[in-house]
Amino acid sequence: MKPDRRFTLVLGGGGMKGLAHIGVIQALTERGLVPTRIVGSSVGALVGAAWSAGRSIAELRDIAVNLRRRDVFAVAHTDMAFKRMRSPALFRREPLDALIHGLVGDVTFQELQQPLVVNTVDINSGMQVFWGLEGLDEVAVTDAVFASCALPGYLPPREIRGRFYVDGATVDNLPVGTARILGADLILAVDVSASNAFREDVQEEGFAAVFARATEIAMQSLLELRLREWGTPPIYYMHPRVEHISPFSFDHLRELVEEGYRATVAALEHPQEWPAPGDPGVYPRRRVSVRVQRERCIGCGACLVQAPPGMFVLDAQGKAVVTRPDQEWSPIDGEFIRHCPTFAISARPTPAAAETRRQSG
Repeated sequence: MKPDRRFTLVLGGGGMKGLAHIGVIQALTERGLVPTRIVGSSVGALVGAAWSAGRSIAELRDIAVNLRRRDVFAVAHTDMAFKRMRSPALFRREPLDALIHGLVGDVTFQELQQPLVVNTVDINSGMQVFWGLEGLDEVAVTDAVFASCALPGYLPPREIRGRFYVDGATVDNLPVGTARILGADLILAVDVSASNAFREDVQEEGFAAVFARATEIAMQSLLELRLREWGTPPIYYMHPRVEHISPFSFDHLRELVEEGYRATVAALEHPQEWPAPGDPGVYPRRRVSVRVQRERCIGCGACLVQAPPGMFVLDAQGKAVVTRPDQEWSPIDGEFIRHCPTFAISARPTPAAAETRRQSG
C-alpha cells in the first residue's frame, strides 16, 4: 500500500485482545501509512482515541503491557449486594473511567489530532450512534469511548445528552459500513474477535464466560452477513492470531501487542494481495480446494443450508458432494465449514496458490 493512498482504519472490539490494535498502528505509522480517520468499536475505540489524542506508540505499548486487572475491572460488590438483579452491571465504572481519562484527557472530538468516529448503541431505542460525525462531535471523547466499551451486563451504560449508550458491538463489532460513507479508497478492517475458533469447556467457566462466548458467536455471524455481498470501497480484512486468548485475560498483554504488529507487517509484505482502487469485495483472496470426507458425512444437509446456493448437493447415497471444489475465497468465506456436525468438510490452499505465496514471501 502506497503512503499517499487514502484509507480508513476500522478497529473492532474484543476485550483485552484489542491491545493488538496498538501493534497495528505502530506497523502502519512506521511505514508512513497514516489513516484518514479511525472508526472504532469498544477497545478499538479506546486505542483509536488514545492515539488520536496524541499518545505516542511507545506510551501506548508501555501502558498496555503493564495493565493490571484492577485497572479495568472491579466487581461492583455493593450494587450486587443491595440491588441484586437490578444492579446496573457486574463491574464498577470507576477503573475504566480513570484509564480512559488518563489516556485521552478532557477533549472533544473536534480537538483530537486525528479524526475519530466511535460506535455506540442507544440501549433504549436500539439506535446506532457514531460520535465524531458532524453534529455529534462536540461531546467529550471519554464519554463516547466509555459507552463504546460498556458491554451490556459487564459495565453500566453511559449517559450522553440525556440518553444512555452501550457498546456499539451490540449491533456491529467491525463498523465498516460507517467507514464506507466517510469516503476512502480503501478500508483496512482489523478484527480481533474470536472468529470461528473452537473452544473447550466454556460451560465450565461461569456465566460471564458463557455470555461472552455467545456474544462472540453472534458478532461473527452478523459480520459475515454484512460482508457477504460487499462492493466498494474494497476492504482489506486483517485478523491477528489472538483468538486463543480470552477477552478478559491479562496474561498475554505483550503477546497481543506484538501479534498486531506481526500481522500488519506480514500483510504489508505482500502488496500483490491488496486491492487496487475501485476493486470490489473483501481481500486478501486465496485459491482453495473444498473437499468432503464421505466416510464422515451423515447426509444431514447442513452444508446445503449454510453454504452458497448450489455449492453442495446430496448424491444417490445421501452424501454431500461439492459442485465447485476449486474456489477463490476472501477471509470471510467458508463459514459453512464449522457448521458441519461431523467435521466432514475441509478447505486447503491449492498447490498453485501456496507456491505463489511462498515465492512472494
